[in-house]
Amino acid sequence: MSDLAAALDIVGSRWALLIVERLLDGPQRYGDLQRDLGAPTNMLATRLRELEAAGVLYRIPLKHNTRAYALTDRGLALRAAIEALGGWAAEKS
Repeated sequence: MSDLAAALDIVGSRWALLIVERLLDGPQRYGDLQRDLGAPTNMLATRLRELEAAGVLYRIPLKHNTRAYALTDRGLALRAAIEALGGWAAEKS
């Protein structure tokens, strides 16, 4: 498997890069991510688990059995790729 294929296994699923992009601004609560992204709750929960298992983000326990999510250093390293993809899309419009 190529390095690109390995990366896409982690962040190539629908919603994954959008979640990472939102977390580049700082930790976010689950409900805020769901509201801002409009992702179906079951899909969001699945992607968050996958990204956590891949070491891209981690959970922060909060009061009242809620949680927030924040990027690890590995997740923060995706900033340049996300910005490049955004710039590429802007050139096409």
